[in-house]
Amino acid sequence: MERSSILSYTKEELSKKIEPAFRVKQIYNWIYCQYANSYDEMKNLPKIIRTDLENNYVLNPLKLLKKESSSDGSIKYLFILNDGYTIETVLLPMKKELIKNGEIIRHTRYTVCISSQVGCKIGCSFCLTAKEGFKRNLTTGEIIAQVLEIKKDNSIAKNRRVNIVFMGMGEPLDNLESVVKAVKIFSDPDGLGISTRRQTISTSGLSKQIEKLGKMELGVLLAISLHAVDDELREKLMPINKAYNIKSIINAVKAFPIDARKRVMFEYLVMKNINDDIKNAKKLVKLLHGIKVKVNLIYFNPYNGSKFKRPSCDSVIAFQKYLLDHGVLCTIRESKGLDISAACGQLKEKTKKELENDNS
Repeated sequence: MERSSILSYTKEELSKKIEPAFRVKQIYNWIYCQYANSYDEMKNLPKIIRTDLENNYVLNPLKLLKKESSSDGSIKYLFILNDGYTIETVLLPMKKELIKNGEIIRHTRYTVCISSQVGCKIGCSFCLTAKEGFKRNLTTGEIIAQVLEIKKDNSIAKNRRVNIVFMGMGEPLDNLESVVKAVKIFSDPDGLGISTRRQTISTSGLSKQIEKLGKMELGVLLAISLHAVDDELREKLMPINKAYNIKSIINAVKAFPIDARKRVMFEYLVMKNINDDIKNAKKLVKLLHGIKVKVNLIYFNPYNGSKFKRPSCDSVIAFQKYLLDHGVLCTIRESKGLDISAACGQLKEKTKKELENDNS
């Protein structure tokens, strides 16, 4: 019988399997606070429990296969899962360490962009991940392990929180059960202690799943990958729009519970001569009227074989200015990792080709 990862279990679930219950807190402490790499390291556990854990639960469901570091501090990770599939995860430094009079007064602040599936069903025409098709959902443990391994690799202390964005490979709401469970484990104060307010779920717009997520009232932030302002263009870019059109997405967003201090994020991937003109900006302002939103403009990161191109700085700045002038909070995401395999799926594809060349 194949062993499941212990990272897939909440404390409540483990308490039904491991006795006495206080041992579960000790296990959580070893895994999420002391970053144990083996059960043998958990010396305050009786040997019989350590043996039982070894026989029944995989501690780490993934391993680092390759990573690329950018001059801007971002790091792209390629992890290999126990069945041989690979996924990508990205570490993004958002604010640099601040030192004054020899003392650290602000630690580096990070965002970890994590995957939720191997491949993706959505089939967006601009996405490299979509070209490999869908293989399977990630388990909760495989989702958790991405953040845990990145914290270990970068010596990010247990009390240093990171922001998490479910925005890597795959559609998070297409793997809702595992993603929701991961949110709860991430936020457990005995584990990584990452508040749900630091967790953002990005979706291509599965409106029915947005409604389900909203009813759970987890306190997570919501980001919508919009990328187009009318159904005609969006269906060309994102075939999922045929099932979940823009109107259904907007209705679901309006019903989604958001902290009064927060906003719904709308991600808008800007592509040259596709959606980067003021005409589209005007439509976007009208579309988002009455919703407490923040629009994040993202430069398209080109990759070999893509028919889409990176827009000019002038067009993106003009787009932003129009939104700001008309009362829509709008930022331009700083492009990171342009000197490495930045586009989603690019490091995976690059490594695959390298392995094929080595074997030929």
